[in-house]
Amino acid sequence: MRVLIAGGNGMLGSALMSRLWGTGTQAFRLVRKATEVGDIEWDPLRGHLPAHALDGVDAIVNLAGAGIGDHRWTNAYRRELRESRIRSTALLAERAASMPTSTRPAVMLNRSAVGWYGDRGDELLDETSSPGSGFLAELCRDWEAATAPAAAADMRVVLMRTGVVLSASGGALRKQLPLFKFGLGGRMGSGRQWLSWIAIDDHVSAMVHLLRNDIEGPVNLTAPNPVRNTEFTAELGRVLRRPTLLRIPAFAPRILLGRELADALLFTGQRVHPAVLTSDGFTFAAPTLTEALRGLLP
Repeated sequence: MRVLIAGGNGMLGSALMSRLWGTGTQAFRLVRKATEVGDIEWDPLRGHLPAHALDGVDAIVNLAGAGIGDHRWTNAYRRELRESRIRSTALLAERAASMPTSTRPAVMLNRSAVGWYGDRGDELLDETSSPGSGFLAELCRDWEAATAPAAAADMRVVLMRTGVVLSASGGALRKQLPLFKFGLGGRMGSGRQWLSWIAIDDHVSAMVHLLRNDIEGPVNLTAPNPVRNTEFTAELGRVLRRPTLLRIPAFAPRILLGRELADALLFTGQRVHPAVLTSDGFTFAAPTLTEALRGLLP
């Protein structure tokens, strides 16, 4: 199998590249600037994808997109969040769909997010749940819709609704670790908001599973045991052997990040169940938060 990974230089893409090559699968990256042998340069915002980019490709994994929490949500950054996801997805889907059936990639895994469900309180959500509302929900909806040309061309399309990916080397957990290590970690607001998370190794294993098994449509890439913010805070403190007695009031992050971004990332959430993966027999190496954190932070 030959796999092309868009966003292959990010945290998830790099981990997937390493796993695939380790199992004898050829994997190559679509990047803005080539740095390694085999890299293919593209510019999705300008609609540039080399004519040969999909030659001989069996599967596309699209992980491209600007970071949700990297900047305040100004109007300009909202546009960047949308365009970096929707244009890249549409370009890949349309180019693949235009290829002859005999040479067309068979599958496209496209990253989305559990933000698709919106803020749903304590409601238990699976892939059959209705869509939510708000900026992130609408972004995810349009992001997924951009894969339509590939699905219409009879490619197997998987919409990976990803939760918070836990990794000691990147993402949200890495940003939290310095404060928690100094004993300055604490619950956010009420602490009752849900966090649907997944350990990075399980996320990579799930992507490999989806490449190799006949699954299509939306798939929640989250661990089977979501937790409230209070539980996450307490468990991270236990693993690090640090106190977590503080309470972070909502007004502080709202001033720093802007109200909508702070609420989306810190004070609301989704209680998501990975029904499709579990029903297909996928086994999580770290199904509980304790197992995940102890594996990541020995």
